[in-house]
Amino acid sequence: MILAQVQGTVVSTRKDAGLLGLKLLLVREVDAQFQPTGNLLVAVDAVGAGTGEVVLVASGSSARLTEVSRDKPVDAVISGIVDSVEVDGRDVYRKHAGVAR
Repeated sequence: MILAQVQGTVVSTRKDAGLLGLKLLLVREVDAQFQPTGNLLVAVDAVGAGTGEVVLVASGSSARLTEVSRDKPVDAVISGIVDSVEVDGRDVYRKHAGVAR
């Protein structure tokens, strides 16, 4: 899994029937300071994430293991919304406080 930040939504009126009803979000991988710096990726939202939130993204065959994405033609799925990240006993990210310095 990777940590990413939701950048926005993706709308596709014509798509594979397996994608009907799925919410598509545009995400970007974050760096160690939780700044979006990686590649943009379209991911299916399995947890109700919103723009600006830091999320967990599973990709590849693992992306097809959630209830929302099972047996669907997806390569990336948002499987969690991050509340906090701790490294070496120190909070480095908290959802409502942002990045700890």
